[in-house]
Amino acid sequence: MNATAKHAGLAGALLALLAADAGAGNALQVTPPKLEVGERTLANGLRVLLYEDHSVPIVNVQVWYHVGSKNERPGRSGFAHLFEHLMFKGSANVASEEHKSFISSIGGRFNAATDFDRTQYWETVPSNYLERILWMEADRLRSLDVSEANFRSEREVVKEERRQRVENPPFGRLMEVVLANTYTTHPYRILPVGSMADLDAATLDDVRAFHATYYVPNNATLVIAGDFEPGQATRWVEEYFGSIPKGGEIPRDVPAEPAQNGERRARDVRAGTPLPAVVLTYHVPRAGAADLYALEVASNILSSGESSRLYRRLVYEKQIAVSAAGEAIELEHPGVFFFVGILQSGQKPEVGEQELVAEIGRLQAEPVTADELTLAKNQILAGLVFGRQTVQQRADAIGNAAVILGDLSLVNRALAEYQKVSAADVLRVAKVYFRPENRTVVYMLPEEKPPAEKPAEKQNGSLR
Repeated sequence: MNATAKHAGLAGALLALLAADAGAGNALQVTPPKLEVGERTLANGLRVLLYEDHSVPIVNVQVWYHVGSKNERPGRSGFAHLFEHLMFKGSANVASEEHKSFISSIGGRFNAATDFDRTQYWETVPSNYLERILWMEADRLRSLDVSEANFRSEREVVKEERRQRVENPPFGRLMEVVLANTYTTHPYRILPVGSMADLDAATLDDVRAFHATYYVPNNATLVIAGDFEPGQATRWVEEYFGSIPKGGEIPRDVPAEPAQNGERRARDVRAGTPLPAVVLTYHVPRAGAADLYALEVASNILSSGESSRLYRRLVYEKQIAVSAAGEAIELEHPGVFFFVGILQSGQKPEVGEQELVAEIGRLQAEPVTADELTLAKNQILAGLVFGRQTVQQRADAIGNAAVILGDLSLVNRALAEYQKVSAADVLRVAKVYFRPENRTVVYMLPEEKPPAEKPAEKQNGSLR
C-alpha cells in the first residue's frame, strides 16, 4: 500500500475509533505510518531531507532558513519578515514576481511564512517541474536582488501588513503587549512583523548585511516531499545548489531570558480596545522538551471547544467573558503558556483574573479525570494524523522536527510522547510552571470615557 493510501485508510479508521471510544476512558493507540526520510548534507552546509511518495504526481519543495525575528539585533526588528517578501523580487535569472507567476501558470501553489525562529518558503507543483523549482530556489539563494528599490517597496508592504494585522484589528495588539511584558531580555518580546520605528530606521546596508549572514546554504534546510526519484533529485540538488558558496559562522548569541522570580503586572489602556481582556502568562520549556507534551494535553483540557474547563467556567457558569482559553506557544527557545479571558463589557479585570487563577488552582490541586485525559489525547492524536494527509503537511512536519525541534526523529516519535502523558504528569507540570512567581498579569482595557457634562441651565436668557 502506498503512503497516501495508508494515511487515508488510517484517517477513516481513526474517525470510527473516535466515535466508538468517546467517553470510554481509553486513549487510542493508532500510530501513523512512519515517515521514511532520507538525509544528506552538501559540502557547503545545505541540509537536504527527502520524503518519497508516488501516490499522486505532485511534489512539495520547502526551503527553511534557520532565522527568525529572535535573530534580529535591537533596533532592527522586522528584517526576517521583510525577506519573506524580498525573496519574490527577483534574482540573477528570474525576474521580479516571475517565481510567483510561473508557479501559478503550471497550476501550482506557493507561499512563505516567518515567525520567531524560522523563515520558510514552499511550492507544491506537478512533479515533472521539480527540476525547474530547484533551479529557481537555488537562483534566489545564490543571487537575490536586494536593491534599494526592492527594499523600499517591500518595506512599505510590510508596514501596511503591520497596520492590517496589529494596529487596526480590535485585539491585534494583544500578543505584542503580552510578550513585551512577559519577556524582559529575549527577542521574543518583539513580534516578527517588527516595529514601524525600526522599519523606518533600517538602511539598505543593514538589510544586505542581515541577508549575507543568514540566507546562506549552511543556514538552510531543503525538504523535498512527494513524487520524485531520489537519485535524480539528489543530482539536481548537487548541480544547482552545490556550487553556492558557504556562508560564515551563523551567529547564535541570542540573549537568554533570565528566570522570573516574582509576579509582574501591567495595564494597557487604549481607546481602540473593545472589551476588557485579562492575560496570565507563564514561562515554559522549549518545543520538543519532555514537559511540553503534558502541557499540550493540559492546554487541550483547558481550551479545546466550548465544553473545555476555561470556557465553561468563565463563559457559561460565571457569564463574565465572551471567550476564554489557555495555550502554550511552542518556540525554539523557552516559550510561554498563556491564559486569556475576553470579558463582557463592564466586567472588572480583577474578577476575570480571579476566575482564571481559580481554574489554574483546580488543575494543580487534583488530577484531571480519566475521560478528560482520554478526550484530550484522542483529539491531539486526530490532529497529528489529519495533519499528515498531504505531502506538504508531511514536509512541514519534517522541516519543523529538523530545524526547530533539533531532532528529526521526533517527526515519528511525537505521537508516542503524547500517548505516554498521564493525569499525574498534567498535575505535576501545572504545579511546576503555573507558579505565581513565574506569572505575568496583563490587563488590556478600553479607555474610560469621562462622564458627559450636564448642560448648563438657562436663566433670563443667559447661562448660569
